[in-house]
Amino acid sequence: MREDSVARFLRAYPRVEQVAYDHPALAGCAEVDWSAVPECPAGVPYLLRGLLDEAAGPEAVRQVGDALMSGPLHLGAGAPAVLPYLIRLAAVPGLAVREDLFGLLVFAALMAEPDDGEADGEDHAPPSGFDRDRRERAACRTVFAAHAPDLRALLADPGLPAGLIGDDDRAYLLRAVEWDERETAPRSEA
Repeated sequence: MREDSVARFLRAYPRVEQVAYDHPALAGCAEVDWSAVPECPAGVPYLLRGLLDEAAGPEAVRQVGDALMSGPLHLGAGAPAVLPYLIRLAAVPGLAVREDLFGLLVFAALMAEPDDGEADGEDHAPPSGFDRDRRERAACRTVFAAHAPDLRALLADPGLPAGLIGDDDRAYLLRAVEWDERETAPRSEA
């Protein structure tokens, strides 16, 4: 179904297929074997390019959001492969869908929060599942940690338009950049 959605997207926005990969935010995108990424449509590069196109951007955001999820409140296995590009694209000033990209990043940060069910004695799974059942959550935390300098710089950018990202969403993203793949909780700043 996702491949069909990408095909419909490309029929609606054929220009996206001709856009070059030379934008710095998409560096490395052409080298990814997207068809080998579980639960990820092979056409993800076109969707990522579409985010740079003012006309295609809104539909590309919707499609990328679908590619990030495997179901309601569940990150898909392909989310860790897509996140680095979303982080870099969110830093592009003047991008028509920039606010929506922040929304996708906040969603990914919330869904990737550590939860093994043991710390608070839960006997039922949280809506997004336990870490042991959803490996992509830990993989997304690793991506956020690897891109921590970029996200911190982005969130501290005085040129970020006022109101683009709310205080709560900013806090979620800052917490996400403090994750370390060796821990199940955010690192505390000493």
